[in-house]
Amino acid sequence: MEEIRVQGQTRIRNVPIAVTPEGFWCCPSPVAFQKTLKAHNSVNKPKTSSPLSKAATSKKQTEKKPPSPLEPSRPQLAAEDSRTIQEMTGIVNTAAVASERVPPKPKIENVPKKVAIEFGEPGTSDAKVVLLGKQGFCVKLSVHRNVLMENSSFFAKKLSEPTSGSPHLELEDCEDVEICVETVGLMYCKEMKQRLIKQSVPRVLRILKVAQQFGFNACVQSCLAYLEAVPWVGEEEEKVVASVLRLQDEGVQVTPVLKRVASGIVNPPKDTLSHIMELVLKGNEEKGRREMKSVVLKLLKENNNLPGHENSAALCNDMIYSSCRSCLDSLLSVFRIAAEPDFGDKTAGDRDQVIKEIALAADNLSWLLDILTDKQDAEKFADIWANQQEMATLHSKLPITTRHHASCITARIFVGIGRGQLLPSKETRQLLLHTWLEPLIHDYSWLQHGCRLFDRKVVEEGIGRTILTLPLEDQQRIMLSWLGSFLKAGDNNCPNLQKAFEVWWRRTFVRPYVEPPPPPQIDHQLDGSFTSGR
Repeated sequence: MEEIRVQGQTRIRNVPIAVTPEGFWCCPSPVAFQKTLKAHNSVNKPKTSSPLSKAATSKKQTEKKPPSPLEPSRPQLAAEDSRTIQEMTGIVNTAAVASERVPPKPKIENVPKKVAIEFGEPGTSDAKVVLLGKQGFCVKLSVHRNVLMENSSFFAKKLSEPTSGSPHLELEDCEDVEICVETVGLMYCKEMKQRLIKQSVPRVLRILKVAQQFGFNACVQSCLAYLEAVPWVGEEEEKVVASVLRLQDEGVQVTPVLKRVASGIVNPPKDTLSHIMELVLKGNEEKGRREMKSVVLKLLKENNNLPGHENSAALCNDMIYSSCRSCLDSLLSVFRIAAEPDFGDKTAGDRDQVIKEIALAADNLSWLLDILTDKQDAEKFADIWANQQEMATLHSKLPITTRHHASCITARIFVGIGRGQLLPSKETRQLLLHTWLEPLIHDYSWLQHGCRLFDRKVVEEGIGRTILTLPLEDQQRIMLSWLGSFLKAGDNNCPNLQKAFEVWWRRTFVRPYVEPPPPPQIDHQLDGSFTSGR
């Protein structure tokens, strides 16, 4: 076990480490550094009680347990003016000299401290590596020169330089002292995979970064093998990919790891997305189909926000419109079957099957319309729907319990136009109202009571705003036609477009925006002649 001392005020803390038969630590526990940093931070904070009393207590506790014969030398905390880490025998003398130079009885909390830990067995090592981290945190490593030079190109270059005596290497401004110590410890491990298997992904990424800086290729490959096999959870994927791509830029072979997130094909094939859409549109289980529609819609929304999405947007939209036409053909086909005179004579099973196919085709069209609306490319859908005159004609021949699914699509388009989510041409808006407004009015009562997601106020606002986008003459024709239906059917069986009616009224009677020009002003002159006004 290791001890930590703060110069001027002794603070002893046990630091668990594992020692190899050669007398060196192997992958020290992260607890060592966490406890050390915590102790260091607590030293610099103002204390209400005397730290000397706590130090004496902790010293007594450590004296009760005899040191293990495998323990390396004890870590020390050097004074602030100490630039390097001294040998164990020299620290006491240095502390005594430093204490004579310091004014008597300074405030302890105002004296900045340096924390130093020493790992390894100086008796068997032949090199020293000092890691200087942030806030005065230092680690002195007693290492074996041949081990570091065999495993690290960085240390091979540094330790090969001629020196007098045993090599002494200082690494300043270490960003991650803890991981640097662990990475050096891994140079003594024959089975690094067994050491890494207990680590977390973020910690292995830290080890990978330091190993790359040290030129520790065996550790880099072990980290990559770990990352290729371990699951990535949550935000870990982005961190792993970023780290691996950085290594790839430096010439490291990282293909096995990247294969998890990238295939050999540069762009996802159109056939794959088309196949996914087809599977969802033709799904037989209602709950599963509904859930997957929600998932695919969410993922496509995310794709719309990605940079460079415009390059593949047109290709994706063409595929979606192809699915729309397929669903429209299916819907028209079952409309024709349901409108046949002998449809009522079919068996209950056959009739139920046709009704299910109508509901499925209409639901698929509504889902595709939502996708196109999010992609801001639904104008073409409105045009295709407005031109379904045959389907609108067959609409009146079907039972209301079957045909109302088509009116749901009409209502969704009106809501999108009213909210400015799709901007079809004037001709499309005129044709849409001419073709589908009357069937929607016929189904209105059923839609209010039979459709759980039908929002009457939203639909009425969308219809009214769509009407008000037309020329005033068209507004007048549609409003007068609606007024006749509303006065016959009443509020429960007809959309209430009173707000739109009031706007049209004011445009027509109260404040006409286009008026005939005023007559020219005539000024009477004194001589009896008339001239046009200036």
